[in-house]
Amino acid sequence: MNKGRHFRITVAGIDTGAALSFDHVNHDDIIAIAERVRATSRLDPDIAAATAIGLKLLGESMLRSKRDPLFDPLREPLRDVILALKQRTAMPA
Repeated sequence: MNKGRHFRITVAGIDTGAALSFDHVNHDDIIAIAERVRATSRLDPDIAAATAIGLKLLGESMLRSKRDPLFDPLREPLRDVILALKQRTAMPA
């Protein structure tokens, strides 16, 4: 079994009723991160949650596929976006 936190991700179409679910292991609590980004990012709450969860899913997929060149063009830009988001959502001391 993979180490980390286990999540079931479900995307359901509001208009179509179609749904897709898959299991995902992430080293972070992506729900807590999405909630923090919603509360502190100054983005629309739905955009904030989608951004946080999307970044965590993509980032973890890239970590688990380090040798796959598919992700090479995204590595630096994704890191920059994550760092900028972390600065925006930093909790005051």
